[in-house]
Amino acid sequence: MSDKNNALVTGANKGIGLAIARQLGERGFAVWLGCRDADRGEKAAAGLRAGGVDARSITLDVADGSSVMAAVARLEEEARVLDVLVNNAGISVGSPPPKVIEEPIDDVRAMFEVNTLGPLRVTQALLPLLRKSAAPRIVMMSSGLGSISDTADMTSLIWNVGAAGYSASKAALNMLTVKLAKALLADGIKVNAADPGYTATDLNGHTGTRTVEEAAAIAVELATLDPLGPTGGFFNDGYADKMGRYRW
Repeated sequence: MSDKNNALVTGANKGIGLAIARQLGERGFAVWLGCRDADRGEKAAAGLRAGGVDARSITLDVADGSSVMAAVARLEEEARVLDVLVNNAGISVGSPPPKVIEEPIDDVRAMFEVNTLGPLRVTQALLPLLRKSAAPRIVMMSSGLGSISDTADMTSLIWNVGAAGYSASKAALNMLTVKLAKALLADGIKVNAADPGYTATDLNGHTGTRTVEEAAAIAVELATLDPLGPTGGFFNDGYADKMGRYRW
């Protein structure tokens, strides 16, 4: 594709994922937009290229092992090395989210398949390419709703929020983040989770208060950490242009 560092962002044809890809491209990365829909992915990539970003779409369904392996094969052939992986793809099922005692198990299973198992599936498959990088970084797009501390805190903003299945899938993703960070420490691969904040996206019917550009900033920060940067953490941008640790 190019002699630039390569970054793959899943779920990147719109919203926060597209904003992350754009910001990484503006920092000089060659960005790969992982998208389930090839046509939408190519349209998004073309838009980035029109803005001067080195971008290419790659068909990738994080819930489909065959799709993941096909994407890996293409990256092995065309990119040869992967420097940044941003596991951004995610879903929320049920609108409005019912109480946990009423939440259909099939809905919860679908969210875990994409939000939790998807990032693990993609990460495991791409480790050989990440290990070829001089400074590999993995970012898990989590959520403040995955914070058990905030969920249990009667004074927190999410005390009355439902979405148990979605929240649990993100809490589980946080645990996988720490486990992966520990397992990959000797490889020099930094793995961190990002909370984008309450952002206006299709996921919440555009009711969020943050822009996708604001939400993308913390993922880009974690994707470009220097050698002394943290690993195994859960971060937001402090909502004031300063990276801050989020409560687990």
